[in-house]
Amino acid sequence: MKRFMLSILILSLTVILTGCLYPDDRLVKNRTPYEEQLHSVQKAVQKYRMDTGVLPIENRDQGTPIYIKYPIDFGKLVPRYISEPPGNSYQTGGIFQYVLVDVEKEPKVKLVDLEAVEKVKDYRLSIRLYLEKNNYLPYKDVLANKRYTLKYKEIGYDKQPVVKSPFTGNNLPLIVDEKNNVYIDYSMDLYHALQDKSHSYQNGDDIRDILVRDSMFVPAFSVPYTVQDSEPVFLLK
Repeated sequence: MKRFMLSILILSLTVILTGCLYPDDRLVKNRTPYEEQLHSVQKAVQKYRMDTGVLPIENRDQGTPIYIKYPIDFGKLVPRYISEPPGNSYQTGGIFQYVLVDVEKEPKVKLVDLEAVEKVKDYRLSIRLYLEKNNYLPYKDVLANKRYTLKYKEIGYDKQPVVKSPFTGNNLPLIVDEKNNVYIDYSMDLYHALQDKSHSYQNGDDIRDILVRDSMFVPAFSVPYTVQDSEPVFLLK
């Protein structure tokens, strides 16, 4: 019993000391996106590419979704091209992963919000646990062919799980496909972007880049969308 109580005390002290080691200003820096940090990494990526002819990215499976397919490998940049990874990158305890988009044309550095990713993973785990006990999922709404919402209370949630959008701050719902993959539904963000930004998208085009081009972020764990009657709809292939 004494050994157990000692373990609890040590654990409590560890939590307290960890909080002391990471004061509020440090925590804010780890959780805040900074354009100057993106610019610094962008310069490092460009210099690395000029010197080596390749991009400093981690290897990913060919089937990896496009917006998380090219994570930056800071091990290839530090210390020659940049002194250290940004303080808000997950490599240094932050909540963002630095990735590249437009790698074939003009590679640009963007961010993935890992807090949103964690919520997707948690929802996916809840679905898996539900399926271990049941042979079906409790579908609620059919949004389109192979796009569904679930009865969240039946899989263990008190309220509808949402993800805070890095683009607008909107609360975005989670959806599933026919293979039980979990995605963030960016329809709301895309609707506002189509109304507010000039574009030449036509039905059949993937319109997700309208969110990316003027933002530090990418729509991680998204599905393709197109435009129909000036509104976003799922792009089904």
